[in-house]
Amino acid sequence: MLFQMVSLVLDVVAGLIAGTCLLRFLMQWQRISFHQPLGQFVFAVTDWLLLPLRRVIPAWSAWDLSSLVGAFLIKLVQYTLLWLVAGGHGALGLLPLVSLVGMAQLMVSALSALVLVMAVLSWVNPGSPMYSLAARLCQPFLRPFQRVVPLIGGVDLSPIALLLGLQLAGMLLAQLQMSWMY
Repeated sequence: MLFQMVSLVLDVVAGLIAGTCLLRFLMQWQRISFHQPLGQFVFAVTDWLLLPLRRVIPAWSAWDLSSLVGAFLIKLVQYTLLWLVAGGHGALGLLPLVSLVGMAQLMVSALSALVLVMAVLSWVNPGSPMYSLAARLCQPFLRPFQRVVPLIGGVDLSPIALLLGLQLAGMLLAQLQMSWMY
């Protein structure tokens, strides 16, 4: 019972911080302005972690590596604490790999949420600034599916194909992570 409670709290806190680090990475990669409410939220949540990391980890081209390293470190702390609460059973050396997979799972979940937000807003309020932001963040991931999935009656079904691919990736990552943890 204690493990489940600690796991839930760590999952929420680490998911929020690491997910925001990943969102910052995506926003910088897509050159999305941070002079909006969501951008200010991203800075407020991640600056304490990423500003010190930026001093030692340089950006590489358009990739903000400190955001990725920050997300990885948060997931590593999460899984290390869970490992300790569980009594230190299992291989400590696998925690970095489990953390990488956890980070990938978080990215899959975040992209799934973004695609759903984009799809709903495209029907409800396509002029919304949030729709524009979600569409720009999803576009690099939707583009390969848009090349393959044709429009049907003027409706773009590529978000459904992307969601299916993300769900399959999430299942594979969960299975991989479980095989390493137990």
